[in-house]
Amino acid sequence: MKRKIKKVAVLGSGVMGSRIACHFANIGVQVLLLDMVPKDLTDKEKAAGIDENNKVFRNRMVNEALISCLKSNPAALYLKSNQKHIVTGNFSDDMSELADCDWIIEVVVENLTIKKKIFDEVEKYRKPETLVSSNTSGIPIQMMLEGRSEDFQQHFCGTHFFNPPRYLKLLEVIPTPKTETKVIDFLMHYGELFLGKTTVLCKDTPAFIANRIGVFSIMTLFHTSEKMGLSVEEVDKLTGPILGRPKSATFRTCDVVGLDTLVKVAQGVKEHCKEDEANQEFRIPSYINKMVENGWLGSKTKQGFYKKEKKKILALNLSTLEYESKKKVAFPTLELAKGEDVLSKRIKILVSGKDQAGAFYRATLTQLFAYVSNRIPEISDDLFRLDQAMKAGFGWDMGPFELWDAFGLKASLQLMAETGLKTADWVTKMLESGVDKFYKIEQGMAHYYDIKKKSYVEIPGANNFIILDHLRKSNLVWSNSGCSLLDIGDGILNIEFRSKMNTMGGEVLQGINKAIDLAEGEGWKGIVVSNQGANFSVGANLGILFMYAVEQEWDEVDFAVRTFQNTMMRIRYSDIPVVVAPHAMALGGGCEIALHADQVVASAETYTGLVEVGAGLIPGGGGSKEFASRLSDATFDGDIELPALKNAFMTIGMAKVSTSAAEAFDLGYYVKGRDKFVLNQLRLIGEAKNAALALYEAGYTRPSQRKDIRVLGRDGLGMVYAGAFTMYSGQYISAHDKLISEKLGYVLCGGDLSAKAKVSEQYLLNLEREAFMSLCGERKTLERIQSLLTTGRPLRN
Repeated sequence: MKRKIKKVAVLGSGVMGSRIACHFANIGVQVLLLDMVPKDLTDKEKAAGIDENNKVFRNRMVNEALISCLKSNPAALYLKSNQKHIVTGNFSDDMSELADCDWIIEVVVENLTIKKKIFDEVEKYRKPETLVSSNTSGIPIQMMLEGRSEDFQQHFCGTHFFNPPRYLKLLEVIPTPKTETKVIDFLMHYGELFLGKTTVLCKDTPAFIANRIGVFSIMTLFHTSEKMGLSVEEVDKLTGPILGRPKSATFRTCDVVGLDTLVKVAQGVKEHCKEDEANQEFRIPSYINKMVENGWLGSKTKQGFYKKEKKKILALNLSTLEYESKKKVAFPTLELAKGEDVLSKRIKILVSGKDQAGAFYRATLTQLFAYVSNRIPEISDDLFRLDQAMKAGFGWDMGPFELWDAFGLKASLQLMAETGLKTADWVTKMLESGVDKFYKIEQGMAHYYDIKKKSYVEIPGANNFIILDHLRKSNLVWSNSGCSLLDIGDGILNIEFRSKMNTMGGEVLQGINKAIDLAEGEGWKGIVVSNQGANFSVGANLGILFMYAVEQEWDEVDFAVRTFQNTMMRIRYSDIPVVVAPHAMALGGGCEIALHADQVVASAETYTGLVEVGAGLIPGGGGSKEFASRLSDATFDGDIELPALKNAFMTIGMAKVSTSAAEAFDLGYYVKGRDKFVLNQLRLIGEAKNAALALYEAGYTRPSQRKDIRVLGRDGLGMVYAGAFTMYSGQYISAHDKLISEKLGYVLCGGDLSAKAKVSEQYLLNLEREAFMSLCGERKTLERIQSLLTTGRPLRN
């Protein structure tokens, strides 16, 4: 059968269940969310005359859980309106609804007896061939099959989502011996394509892959830091972004997850994995036991390894178990490593350190390497799956085997031999055969060392993804210090920003113009603007602008703004289609380039906005002009024009940033019916490439520059000025905010025109540039820019 998922049932509405339901709602799937009927009426319900037959009472548990989820930060939904896809109910009244569901996901408490009771009810109502899965993280999947029908067993497996499901990309798929292969193949594909997950096939072993390795890594850090006398702050500094890990690093991550949860997983592995050679590493340190005893479990109890007291963050002294002011951390090795942007090269510096930091890295990484080598084939037959799981589930930039390659296999084995660590025999045999790396790149594709075949094999599914790092050596067309042009195949040229934080300065603008010159002159089919940095672009290079403005080099400022505007217009009016593929932060200039694309193909997790007001400016790279243009297209003569102007004005004036790509459509940054977003960011560049090819195949021709943009003139200006004056009089905004608002309104309304009129894009660009430059001459604007450059925080002056 050709399986489609139109309706999903989520059984259990706790933290995980409600968020899994929301993520399915994000992609437009109908969701039935069920939970228990409460035991007793509350006093409030009794006072309202509600009895035990009332749905308000019977669905109270599930509705309260969903409401709590919807209030959570970060948000579980792309848009609040996606809630309409979720229908709630309870286990007693609504299980018959399972007959209409295509996938039933159990997410109840980690108790096998309770799960079996739930599955008894599922069996009564599910139609044959309906998928059933459990989100368990601690109970063997196979143990849930007892008493189940053959059809149930054939269509049942584990699907372990990581919390929060919207943001953490890992989905572990755990089959049983009874699970049909076509079911596993479907879930692996569906999770990757529709849910945007990195789907990793796991064996049915304790803690599966990510938690088994992740908790081992945390436990070794606990023990190593205790032996070396390192503080909480020092370990978090050593195991954060410098190592390619999240900012929350180790101890802060434990606070977020909850110390009780971590201890439970560690104890589970220690109890059920007696043959694990590192079993003793899962023992709980005495200071952790004391913290659990004290109820210091992390964020949920408002204190763990860190504690906030009177707006001050305190850190726990692991020796005295007393909270102290956070101390500044400094290691010579970290200072050396800060200058290296490439993580694989940075690892070499870190493990070579002669100080305590270097010793820490050598000790913890070699323990990790030995451990993961011995987990094959126990938890997986393929080493690449372990790397995928750790990157998607724990946010590591490099998985353990990738880190091992960066460390160096020969050097690490020598060090492990000196410290008594034993790796699996297959590692030694691999090295003896002349293979000293777990991965290699061939013709732009990643290959991993297959232990059974004793040779390199292409990573399954890798042909669905375009990885720019793999193409840089073989497919480089042109580059400068801030930009690279790469051939990504089929006649499509990719523009990759490579400046610090992917800011858009002269080098990037030069690269964009060079790409269009090449594409138009050499017969390329189209251009994709994308990169795989932490952020697409945080905007224009404010440092250069600040320097010119302070020195009052107004010709230089004018030239810089004109160049930016002309480059954006070059994107809009080139002979070839230009598709922009933003992800993460696409702010200021990073948003303006998307505004001028022929099509935007965004990652679902893209945070887009024109934030120039925070720097005391208005959008000056065509952003203000483009909002005026879109305002013209979206309105018609009549009262609707002023409300539409107000919405556009507020979007820019309040520096609204979308909390998802879906919200960017509502804010006017993306165009409905033209632009789109994809859930799996690994597919982003490939989808953008396909979009550029589709535009080319459809007979793309250069559009004509517009001279028909309708503006309101004084009719709109009156509203803008009156609104700004009211906000200033009420002390909601400063005098400088009022000035910025008036400048922005002036551009959006087309200037001081006596009546509505049609104007050209160039007319609006000139107004925009004049307003931008005049604000650059304001002292308070320079103060705002300086604050952003020095502290990273906006200044409201």
